[in-house]
Amino acid sequence: MPLLKRKPVALSEPPQDLEPHELVYQVRFTKEIFRNYIDYLNRINFYRNRVWICKSTGKGNLTYEEALVSEKRAAEKVQELPEELVAPALRIIQFSMLSLKELADTISAKLQECLFVGAELHGKKDDDLHPCKILKVVKADSNRTQYEVAWLDRNKNSTESDLLEEESIVWKKPPFSRNFLKSFIRESTYRSIPWVLHDKLAQKHDISTYPPEELRSKVFFQDGLLVCKKRKKNEQVDKEESGKSKRNKIRSEKVEGLAMENSKAEDDQHEEEPVRYPIDDLLVLPGADDPVFTDRPLPAKDFKVPMDCVGDLLMVWDFCSSFGRLLHLWPFSLEDFENAICHKGSNLVLIVESHSSLLRSIIKNTGESIMPIKNTKRKITAITWTEFLCDFLEISNNPELSSTMATIKRGHYGLLDINSKLGILRELVNQVLETDLIKEKLDEHIEQRRALGSTRRQEALEAARKQREVKEQLKLQSTANGVANGHSSESAKSTLLLCSNDNHVRQNGVKTENKVAENTSSELKNSLENKPLEVASKKLLKKQNMNGKLPAENGNKMSGKETLKQLRDDKKEPTETKSKEQRKEYFEREMEKRVISTNPLGKDRYYNRYWWFRRDGRIFVESSDSKQWGYYSSKEELDLLTGSLNCKGERERALKKQLEKFYIKISSEFEKRSKNLVSRLALEEDVLRRSSRVRASTGENPASAFMRYVNKWKEE
Repeated sequence: MPLLKRKPVALSEPPQDLEPHELVYQVRFTKEIFRNYIDYLNRINFYRNRVWICKSTGKGNLTYEEALVSEKRAAEKVQELPEELVAPALRIIQFSMLSLKELADTISAKLQECLFVGAELHGKKDDDLHPCKILKVVKADSNRTQYEVAWLDRNKNSTESDLLEEESIVWKKPPFSRNFLKSFIRESTYRSIPWVLHDKLAQKHDISTYPPEELRSKVFFQDGLLVCKKRKKNEQVDKEESGKSKRNKIRSEKVEGLAMENSKAEDDQHEEEPVRYPIDDLLVLPGADDPVFTDRPLPAKDFKVPMDCVGDLLMVWDFCSSFGRLLHLWPFSLEDFENAICHKGSNLVLIVESHSSLLRSIIKNTGESIMPIKNTKRKITAITWTEFLCDFLEISNNPELSSTMATIKRGHYGLLDINSKLGILRELVNQVLETDLIKEKLDEHIEQRRALGSTRRQEALEAARKQREVKEQLKLQSTANGVANGHSSESAKSTLLLCSNDNHVRQNGVKTENKVAENTSSELKNSLENKPLEVASKKLLKKQNMNGKLPAENGNKMSGKETLKQLRDDKKEPTETKSKEQRKEYFEREMEKRVISTNPLGKDRYYNRYWWFRRDGRIFVESSDSKQWGYYSSKEELDLLTGSLNCKGERERALKKQLEKFYIKISSEFEKRSKNLVSRLALEEDVLRRSSRVRASTGENPASAFMRYVNKWKEE
């Protein structure tokens, strides 16, 4: 059975009082039965997590089913061990106190000494080793054993046979790998250190199940299984104690016994291993240290299309918006697209242009499958687009969509049901995705994103290098200051003497020095009394001069240009920080422009997916079975959603991280959407009231914006 955290997990008990005709849900690989679909789904998702370990091989990061398959294969592979070697290997395993690795190495070394019929190894022939196979064991006499071997060629075909002594047959490498022997040990035992064989296996190979003498004092049998004894402290009783002291001791022992029982109970409570978060969300239990989680708001579900069509609606709209420039299709909002799909008219510009753009892309960039359409001399226009659409549906061989051709040919496309409209668009999008145009564009985007990522990494490495250089310089400066402060008085005097001699030479060599220079040299001496000057650190002294910590070199004051340069250096750091933020925003913008695929923000505890499209100010929620959809559209709902996520769970932790990462962008989109909604409602109200302010523009009703769509990128 697969292990979770090195321990087996019990299977769920079947429900009580099941009726013969009752419909239930059964897990295929564990045969567990559930009445409730939610319980069944949670259990399936629990088994799909990559937290399981194969008991036979020790492999981790597997799903439950993968661990089962691994255990089955390991059990089958263990059967490959020759029968002649099973008993010797089991005798080494029984009651061994070695670790798994040491035990496998011991068995491997022992098996190399065993020669058996069918073993493929190497024999000495003509002073060289050649591959051979043992055919028969021949006993020459009581002290000697010979082996009849067949020499093997490169294809392991036997050529001729020969008799060899035992010393002439060697193993070039161990007959079985360590991992194989580890699996064999795990499959053969039910406990480790001491390793104990299964009773049936031990009886089959006539191996004793009674522990050796050195283990009898440490182990005992309970319910047919070997159990290690717990260590107990030896009680020492002094028989020479007086009766009064004995009573006191008995009383004290009772008190200590109660204290030990209490401490043991506390130890039992604390024996449980602390849980390391994050873990699977379904395993997270409420804790005393949990923050106060907000109630998750219910997403709005006021879609105009049927619930089972929302996924197709979002997919088609997102594709047209992402590759609009490539399709020569001017972008349109999701709301306009939804209104156009629900509209019963057949000549809506938005519908005509979206179908025409997709059809043009298919005809120009596909191969033989669309040749009947390509050979025609017709052009796709607002009148002929339905003819091309019918040709496409006829070639697609989709019975459900082909049934709509009669309605389309009669010019009543708008009367089709919404499922059929979105089904046709979905097929068109899938066909466009297979064209070379999109594939080349995606490859181009991938290369550009790689280049951007490489540039960003290089800039980060350069910034890190500069930061390390600054730290090294600061470290060097602090070290120099520390060494200078730690100088003895003699070194300070010698340094001062060196500087005074230097000043004396300078005074003798330069006759034009004035009194200001003398004052400057005295100030330099005073500063050197506190911080002695090192001859080897001229660069450091120069940097200190630039920072204003010491006077300028040779006692001269900084010029106006040097002062301006220092001011620029002081302002350089915040400018660099600002430029880093700008570069980061630039890279994010450029990455967003190069669309490859739209991925969800993450999943919650129950595997509901959360989608955010930057061209629509809403967060869409998709159920785990993709049958239910909803959306959030306000900052308050976003805050409540973020506050309801438990970071102890793996999925909700990742989702919360993504929501916090894009919080500013999503909030700004929410505010923009709410402002547009308020202005649109106000305008609609004014139109309904027919006020004089908007009487001249009554046709500009926002609710009918989808009817005024114009494709500004239309291909001529």
